[in-house]
Amino acid sequence: MTDPVKLTADLVRCPSVTPNEGGALVLLERVLSDAGFDCTRVDRGGISNLFARWGRKGANRSFGFNGHTDVVPVGDLAAWTHDPFGAVIEDGWLYGRGSTDMKSGVAAFVAAAVDFVATKPGGAILLAITGDEEADADHGTRALLDWMAETGEKMDVCLVGEPTCPEQMGDMMKIGRRGSVNIRFTARGVQGHAAYPHRARNPVAALARLIARLEETPLDEGNDHFGASTLATVTFDVGNPATNVIPAEARATVNIRFNDIHTGESLIAKLRAEADAIAAETGVEIDLATRISGESFLTPPGALSDLIAGAVQTETGRRPELSTTGGTSDARFVKDHCPVVEFGLVGHRMHGVDERVRVDDIHTLKRIYTRILTDYFA
Repeated sequence: MTDPVKLTADLVRCPSVTPNEGGALVLLERVLSDAGFDCTRVDRGGISNLFARWGRKGANRSFGFNGHTDVVPVGDLAAWTHDPFGAVIEDGWLYGRGSTDMKSGVAAFVAAAVDFVATKPGGAILLAITGDEEADADHGTRALLDWMAETGEKMDVCLVGEPTCPEQMGDMMKIGRRGSVNIRFTARGVQGHAAYPHRARNPVAALARLIARLEETPLDEGNDHFGASTLATVTFDVGNPATNVIPAEARATVNIRFNDIHTGESLIAKLRAEADAIAAETGVEIDLATRISGESFLTPPGALSDLIAGAVQTETGRRPELSTTGGTSDARFVKDHCPVVEFGLVGHRMHGVDERVRVDDIHTLKRIYTRILTDYFA
């Protein structure tokens, strides 16, 4: 039987901080190839990606898995108890950057899949593993899905192995995600002496009025599957060292996490109208620069969520909550290819100093993934 803890440790020892591959995908390609998977590197834009398939291309039934091996930077190395790429196991915990997010999830599914295909199931198992989830994600899962469309590879359903459980194994799975859009405002006025404000046109005051209006106005009240959309101001920048000068320019950025009541474009249009209104009131020009990181989506409860939830309940005794909370994930891209659900480890230690995962949870996750495959192909 393939040991998911050893595989996790081997992956953690690969220093795959985005965009470096660090040897992680090379390792996975070797493990999967040895088990009979057809593997293809789908690198694009300086990003390393791996596609692997067991079974016949175009099989009448296929199960997909999406995950990533890239990790966020270590941060303050001196604050770590153990080498962040040492994969030290102590007191039942495996320490290391990416141990939670999400090398253990990848390792658990690969271990489950390698053992499962030895039973010669009907259909196909497809893995789309990227090295670009923690950064801009322009050439990661997107590149894999583009390549799959070009070559006729198709997942009927997909499981994303991101950490989804808030407190204990099995307490939550994701059937959707909020969208995310960043909007950067640049307000341009007329510079002048602070003692004669009537001779200037103050972009700081105009931008502050806009931000206050946005912060004070709810976007919606949520719906059956999503909470209310949120808007957060993340920067307000003037860069003016002088106390007697009204500057000519001010900038601010807001991030909106939105439900399926909106689209990224509808929110951009809404905030552009608010900016135009403030500009008309103050005479200060306000421009917008925008980036939609992902649209909100929902995989309605049904066969796929029942399959995942049933396997989780069998192995943990807990029926997971169906949730759409949290940040974005690469499921936002997969949802355009096939129905997608996320389930993985407890995630509250990811991205932090001394990131770590319970060894027992890695074994449990492999059992859950094995049961999912068994039930899907039964």
